[in-house]
Amino acid sequence: MPGRTVRIPSRDNGNFDCYVVMPAGAVPTSAVVLASAVHGVDADIRTLADEFGKQGFIAAAPDLFWRSIPGPLPHGERRAAERSQPRLQCIRAGESDMAVTLAYLRTLPVFNGKALAMGFCYGGPYAILGPKRLGYAAGISCHGSQMLEFASDVEGVDKPVCVIWGDRDYLAPAEVVETYRDLSATMGNLETHIVVGAVHGFMMRSRPTAFHAEAFNLGMTSALAMLRNLRAAREVKSD
Repeated sequence: MPGRTVRIPSRDNGNFDCYVVMPAGAVPTSAVVLASAVHGVDADIRTLADEFGKQGFIAAAPDLFWRSIPGPLPHGERRAAERSQPRLQCIRAGESDMAVTLAYLRTLPVFNGKALAMGFCYGGPYAILGPKRLGYAAGISCHGSQMLEFASDVEGVDKPVCVIWGDRDYLAPAEVVETYRDLSATMGNLETHIVVGAVHGFMMRSRPTAFHAEAFNLGMTSALAMLRNLRAAREVKSD
């Protein structure tokens, strides 16, 4: 089923675009919310959303940059980096959008109430923040950037979280990788994977110098496994 862009009201008197893909059929299923890199909801993100839809899941990709420079921007364009600054402030503002996107999904009859937050580069921290405090049932980060600043947020998370980097990712220095590996050793719900030969941006098919088939397949396989587990789980509703 082809995706469509919907307008979602924000919590601060605005509206933002969200690319939504619905699976075929009416069987309740889980959802993935894609937190994009600074380039926004571009062709790569929409293609990923389409693929999750084909696999039988709901996919949503909100524009997390609507407050500054909305919409997708070409790779390498200066404005793409500018609109993500100050970074921590922008990430915190985006938490509200991730929560509102989840609330929107709850209005869809085929959503079973369980969602995965999947972040790329700039969006990587939402794989942690989503399960931490935004109502998401799991998280996965693919080539997440500046993740060291959010390592403390992993502590206390009791939902599945997966972090994947390439060993040649310049935004995943040894200190970051070792920190998450150490956390994985003590937390049964946290997985950390390092793919040999993969560089930053390995999930982006439109970037031939970055795309890495093995790392891409690991990201998709891990996400789909999480989504299948969430589809099998029943949402616990309060009386």
